[in-house]
Formats: sequence, C-alpha cells, structure tokens
Amino acid sequence: MTTTGAAGGRRRRGPGMTEVARAAGVSQKTVSRVVNGEPHVSPEVRDRVLRAVRDLDYRPNTAARALLLGRYRRIGVVSLGSSLYGPSTLLIALERAMRRAGYSVALASTLEGRRISVAVDALLEQGVDGIVLSEPIDDGTPLRLTADVPVVSLGEGVELAPGAGAVVGADGVAAARLATEHLLSLGHRTVWHIPGPQDWWAARDRLRGWREALAAAGAPEPPLPSPGDWSPASGYAAGRQLARLADVTAVFVANDDMAIGALHALADAGRAVPGDVSVVGYDDIPAAAHLFPPLTTVRQNLTAVADHAVDVLIALIEGRPAPAGPAGRAVELTVRASTGPVREPDPTHPRP
Repeated sequence: MTTTGAAGGRRRRGPGMTEVARAAGVSQKTVSRVVNGEPHVSPEVRDRVLRAVRDLDYRPNTAARALLLGRYRRIGVVSLGSSLYGPSTLLIALERAMRRAGYSVALASTLEGRRISVAVDALLEQGVDGIVLSEPIDDGTPLRLTADVPVVSLGEGVELAPGAGAVVGADGVAAARLATEHLLSLGHRTVWHIPGPQDWWAARDRLRGWREALAAAGAPEPPLPSPGDWSPASGYAAGRQLARLADVTAVFVANDDMAIGALHALADAGRAVPGDVSVVGYDDIPAAAHLFPPLTTVRQNLTAVADHAVDVLIALIEGRPAPAGPAGRAVELTVRASTGPVREPDPTHPRP
C-alpha cells in the first residue's frame, strides 16, 4: 500500500506492528504491551522492542491499537468554543490532565448553536473511549444523552446513564455563598447581585448561592438588574442601574469581566469603591489584582476540577470505582481592596 505525499509523490506505508515484532524477535502482542506501557514485560525485551520502534520509526496506528486493546486511548471534549477565561482555562487544564494520563484529545465545540448531542455524535464517530462535557449550557430542551462510552459533565442539566456517567465540577453555589457572606460580614445590610446569562448552569449556581447566603443571614433579597452576558459592557449596563440606587452598598458580580464593567459604571456615577460600594467578582482573572482598586474575587481551582474529572472518567472507562473529590478546596475567596466595611451615607452628599 502506498500514500501520496504533500509534493504529489508516492511513498510507502510506514512500518507496522508486524515489522516491529519481526525485528525485535517477539510477538505482536508483546509489541502492543510495550507500546501501551503495560506490565509483565522484562526490561531486556522492552529495550529490544523500543530499539526496533526507534530504528523503524514506527508510529502506532490508532485504529489497529483500538482493535487490539478495545480502546482508542482518546477522550472527547465537548466545549463551548468560548474565549471566556473560565471555559478556556478549563479546556487547557482538561487537555493537560488527559495527556498526563496517556490519552489524546478530540475536540468538538457547540459554537454557533450546535447542540451538545450533535457534538457528542461527532466525537463518537471519530472513536473515543469517553467524553467530557465542559461547561454545558441549557438550550431549553432537556438533554438526555445516550452514548456507548462513559460521560462526565462539568455542569448540571444533563441526564446521564447510571453507572456510565457522572457530574463533577467546582461548587459554584458554595462559592457564591462565600462571596456573599464576606460582604455581609463587613456590615452590609444586604448584597445586590449582577447575574450572568441564565442559560448557563454556572450562572444559575452563583445566583442560587447568593440567594441561599442572604436567606441564611435573614438579609432582604434585592431585585436583580438585567442579567449580563459575561462581558464588561453588560456589567457596565447593570452597574449603571445599581449606581442610581442610594441603598446599594455591596455587589456580588457573577464574573470578573462584568465586575470590571460595574466598577467603571460606579466610578462614572461618583460612587467610590469600596468607600460607597464594595464589589466582589468571580474567576480571579489575571487582571483582577491590577485593577483600581484591586478586585476581591472568588478563585476557582480549575486544575483540580479538570484533574478530578479526568480521574473519574478514566475510572468509568476502566470499570473501577470513581475516586473521591480533589483534596483541598476547589474555590476560595481572594480578598483585595474592592471590599470594605459598610459606611453610613453622608446626608450632605446626595446620591445620583
């Protein structure tokens, strides 16, 4: 068999496992064990096979390896195709975790309205051992996935087959409670919230955690401004609504980009941060520490979330019990200068 090269010439097919086995004087099964890092191969035989692999420039064929092992050593990821800090950082962390575990990555995005189920079907056609749903969103239709491989979702809203699926991820509800409780502990009578888009499960979790913290403290729940779309512009629009209200002294914003817009709106309205209004964001983007004032925000340990998701998925693939959650906290509050004790309004300084 021959293939056509980039310059139009024809070249011979690369060596296969048969040639490697013949050169090393072992069986094809032994070559398979060495290539895939399996035990029960003596050091002398392993060295001989690896020398043959190098000499022949052998590249394992994915389809052949799948036939031999019953696996592709490849994991599919359904991504939003978003450049937002959280999803993009999580995607990088997932890829690194998979490669450390010896798996390659196949990616399908839901950009431009592509349904999650369509993306899953595309990955299954490529050949994957398992699938991770990264930051799923709700398009208004209940999602019931039927796949012949294990699936791990990093968000709610997906019905997975028992024993062949799991939902893992950072606890956005607990994180939002943490942010809201911090503001209440500074003496603020209540905390206002700028929510993210409510078709995102992450935004719903943060809204729920904010409400739970207010209810637990017996604090009144203020009305919500218009939900943002995660962008600074939408945070600015919501911030302008809140800046007009004299009783707003504390705001929890669903992500740092919208918090940046809210800080801009408060400054335009003459509301000092944190003197008049304390602000907490969510994500701890790299710019958060360098704003004016530096932003208090919730930090997600996305590396720990990705590592745990991959560990759970591989356990499902291999038929093992899923491991316990990651050690340490998946979220923590980073306190900076954008929050401070409540200050009684100055009656001589009217609000906008």
